[in-house]
Amino acid sequence: MTDYRCTPAEVLLRDTKVPIKVVENDIDVVHDMVYVMLEEIRKNNAQGKKTVFIVPVGPVGQYKRFAAIAMHEQLDLSNLYIINMDEYLTDEREWIDYDHPLSFRGFMDREFYDLLTGPCFIPEDHRIFPTPGKEDEIQKKIDELGGVDIAFGGIGIMGHIAFNEALDEDEEMSNEDFANLPTRILPLTKETRTINSVTGLGGYIDGIPKWCITIGMKEILSARKLRFYMNREWHRGIIRKICLGPVTGHVPASFFQTHPDALLTMAEHVTLPPSGLLR
Repeated sequence: MTDYRCTPAEVLLRDTKVPIKVVENDIDVVHDMVYVMLEEIRKNNAQGKKTVFIVPVGPVGQYKRFAAIAMHEQLDLSNLYIINMDEYLTDEREWIDYDHPLSFRGFMDREFYDLLTGPCFIPEDHRIFPTPGKEDEIQKKIDELGGVDIAFGGIGIMGHIAFNEALDEDEEMSNEDFANLPTRILPLTKETRTINSVTGLGGYIDGIPKWCITIGMKEILSARKLRFYMNREWHRGIIRKICLGPVTGHVPASFFQTHPDALLTMAEHVTLPPSGLLR
């Protein structure tokens, strides 16, 4: 196993197998995501085309900014389709309550949909979440819409995208099979629950659900563009595995190496070595 603890930023940026865009700070990460979203919608509106996005809840901050700009411009969002990546589930494999503080459905309404009125209103049937018992409907909807323009997202500490968890160290799966994983229900790893408790629940891991539903690698990798964002201190280690290591189900985001139009945008501090020895 390669030790990336002292791999300096210049080596990462020189040898990366996935295109990288570096912005100054965390705020710039959010602004870039908003800019890319709005530009795609404006372009497609001008051509009379629908816009289809796969989106995350994290990183956060982009949705209020998006809504503010769209409302200022009175941007027509009637032809925008939003497919959310995932949602937490109860132990009974049902959506957690809408009012739960971790509910992605509740978050999207509060931070985004409820802020959009008039021409900016997004029809409710254009707001799509993976639903337990109806996993096949995501791919059917994508096919019906003619594909996904851009899949946006963040990246987990083990390299997961959406909730497509990394394979365990002793678990094997061919790259072809991993890349074709569909929308499904699965348990969250302890690593994911731990880091999500730090970023979303003040370190209270007992409050993080143990199950989730996620769109698959297949749906994400089939998007025409991939635009993923990294702004956490702990992204410094996994970015090196994603961009310098092999394509493997043990690092799901490494599959970006196989995509014709993938871009990782990150705050400058993410490029620093995880050891901090070469700052």
